[in-house]
Amino acid sequence: MKPKIRSGLRRLTWGAAGAAALAFFLYPFLGLLTPVGRWQWDAGVPGSAAAAVRVSLELTGLAMLFVIAAGTPLAWQLARERGWRRWLWEAPVLLSMLLPPLALGLLLALSLGPSSGLGRILLHLGLETSNSRLAFVLTQIYVSLGYYVIAARAAFAGLDPEWETTAALLGQNRWQSFRRVTLPLARLGLAAALSLAWVRALGEFGAIVITAYYPSGMPVQLWVNLQDSGLPGVMPLLVLFLLIALPLPWAAQILAARRAAPRS
Repeated sequence: MKPKIRSGLRRLTWGAAGAAALAFFLYPFLGLLTPVGRWQWDAGVPGSAAAAVRVSLELTGLAMLFVIAAGTPLAWQLARERGWRRWLWEAPVLLSMLLPPLALGLLLALSLGPSSGLGRILLHLGLETSNSRLAFVLTQIYVSLGYYVIAARAAFAGLDPEWETTAALLGQNRWQSFRRVTLPLARLGLAAALSLAWVRALGEFGAIVITAYYPSGMPVQLWVNLQDSGLPGVMPLLVLFLLIALPLPWAAQILAARRAAPRS
């Protein structure tokens, strides 16, 4: 077979495989075009959808602030550790990611409930750890922190340690070197890590439905609407949920790809 023909067949094969993969991943979105009857925004409860959007945005944003503050130094530490010490730091992080959501919700409800020592202390301080904003935020932090840390660790591990060494030689202390050198160089990787944590927290249902059924965020409200009104009561909030959840990770991936692309 001639080289040109063989090359053409190879391109055709890869093109067909790419088209099939694209169709596979995009096909579920055709569900948005499926006729299900007249859409109902509030599904019989006035203000429920808007309240769910507000709860998700406010409390997920608050959770992400903690994830960034606690997860960034932890990710940097993981990127620098070696051997058994790295495993010691990494094992609990991975464990939080591997727990099934329903099991995680039950464990959090038990460990933070009034029957636990910490739960009694928090309740004595007036902090409710069940069906409260605090329970919502704590659950989101737990389900998303591991994803941020692992992705951010990869961003830090991809940096040349010599940059930090050079900064130290120029008189920068460890914190100054981290803030002025490491963070700017890893910013796109950290943005991708944050987008992953954002989607994970925003879309959490299994754990949240146990620890914080109230106040209802978007995933729980979608479930309530489905039970009360069927698909017509789900569709408007589903579209809004996708519009809120997807742009951040999409933009982060595009920026990372543009940075990685070779310049002509």
